[in-house]
Amino acid sequence: MKKLHGVLIALISLILAVSLVYGGLYLYAGQLSVPKGTSLAGWKVGGMKMGEARTELERKLQSLHTVPVTLTAGGEAKIRLTLKEAGVSYNADSFLSGLDRLTDGSLLDRVKARYGFQKVWSLQGDWDSALLKRSLSPQWESASFGDPVNATRRITESDGIVYTPGSTAQRVDWNGLEEAMRAALPGSFSQAEAARSTGIVVGLPLKTVQPDVTLDSLQEQGVTRKITEFSTSLGSSGPGRIYNVESAAKAVNDTLLPPGGIFDYGKAIEKAVSTTGFREAPVIVNGKLQPGVGGGICQVSSTLYNAALRTGLEIVERRNHSLPVSYLPKGQDATFAQGSINFRFRNNTGRYLLIRSAVRGRTLTVKFFGTFPQNVSYTVESKTVDILPPGSRTVPDASLPRGASRTLQRGKAGYVVETYLTRMVDGIAVERKRLSRDIYRPQKALVAVGQGSGGLFTPEPTERPLVEDGIRKVN
Repeated sequence: MKKLHGVLIALISLILAVSLVYGGLYLYAGQLSVPKGTSLAGWKVGGMKMGEARTELERKLQSLHTVPVTLTAGGEAKIRLTLKEAGVSYNADSFLSGLDRLTDGSLLDRVKARYGFQKVWSLQGDWDSALLKRSLSPQWESASFGDPVNATRRITESDGIVYTPGSTAQRVDWNGLEEAMRAALPGSFSQAEAARSTGIVVGLPLKTVQPDVTLDSLQEQGVTRKITEFSTSLGSSGPGRIYNVESAAKAVNDTLLPPGGIFDYGKAIEKAVSTTGFREAPVIVNGKLQPGVGGGICQVSSTLYNAALRTGLEIVERRNHSLPVSYLPKGQDATFAQGSINFRFRNNTGRYLLIRSAVRGRTLTVKFFGTFPQNVSYTVESKTVDILPPGSRTVPDASLPRGASRTLQRGKAGYVVETYLTRMVDGIAVERKRLSRDIYRPQKALVAVGQGSGGLFTPEPTERPLVEDGIRKVN
């Protein structure tokens, strides 16, 4: 009996002890205050009610985001805004998660959380540069620091070449600004309070931006002097033809051809069609002059051809007109037929080639600028090696007596012409080669022959229309 009594006493004592321990743990884990000795970013929060701490923390964070920031450059204030407007945000998520662990989970979890609660906490700061980039936009940078100015090259009236250096401009160095911003951010609430009265000043790190075209890059192209100049006369050309020559010359003017690049006259004509357009003027259709659109554009291609020959450029594609032209010797012209015949040459000088073309008065002039040996020149010589008789074509004419005839249209002879290019070094011919053997087709005489009856009959041979020295249609 005594033994049983002792067991009961021991059991009751154990239950009481467990109850006391459990009660103590329950009271310990159930505290609603932040563990003593806790600080957050220098703010002593230990002992505060957790609800009060959360409320005060929210207020402090909001206050922190309104700290003023001044961005300066060259000692001058450029922009003023708040930390929040600058894209800076603070949070105490780690600390708040720690508080949550004090009240969540089992009793044992809460005891462990409180017992092992971290005493020193810091704020987490983040900077989103996107917000600041809206304020420091490219437009703002241009207004504050100006824009880079490209270097320029100008051809003077006397064909001199004048280079003008460009200028640089300052732009925000965003990598440097990120480092500067992070270094200037308050790390504690006390620093934030001090910054509230004095403000945070951050010097804008700047970098120098070069213009797209620098003096060095421009001069490296090698446009150092005028290489050659060639002119042709517009003579008695009518207003439409003069306009067309001017339009084509404008489309060609200031073409900059890289080393090895191919000049394509067809592309220049496309440019002229879409910009200035062309007017009515005589064109060559199947070897005959007819009204058309764009008449005269081959004077530009032919003048270019002669300038290219005198620079020793590689002629990629060229063909003579079907009829001789008045502004150049036979064998030295270059026709153009939209979609059929083009004129192209390659820049083989090894440096950039600048082409200038313009009409002044009644003269078309093409000039090439670039790099070329001073002691080298080229001469062009053409000679007629054969004359092709015009022949004739007869048509019946009932108004004439039988056996009688009348010339309706005089024929014109054709020509076979060979053209030679001579390379001169120090005034001495060192190389001569044949450039081309061109055929200018004869034009048959048209003769009416009396038949005694019937009407006039003038059948024409059927040919696919080929428009030279013009374009097929108006765009």
